[in-house]
Amino acid sequence: MSIVRHIGAFSALKVGFVVCAILGLLAGVACSTIAFAGIPFGPHDRMHLTGILGLLPVVLCPLFYGILGGIVTVVGALLYNLTSAWIGGLEVDIR
Repeated sequence: MSIVRHIGAFSALKVGFVVCAILGLLAGVACSTIAFAGIPFGPHDRMHLTGILGLLPVVLCPLFYGILGGIVTVVGALLYNLTSAWIGGLEVDIR
């Protein structure tokens, strides 16, 4: 058995950012799909930016999810490092 006693904050930030950005991309695609599904039912003479606004979640969701997910992951890694110093690390069986 190996014991994980410390998690690097920067490596946790990178992993958290990428994983949450991928989830944000999936959420952005879902939001864009819903936005594009509603376009035919809206008043077209007042909806000049429907294509741009429909694609905006595909850009913004991965960015916001990635940033917030990275921050939360760093906080989690720091909390893990603090508690593993008190009670020991996580035992992992590596083969």
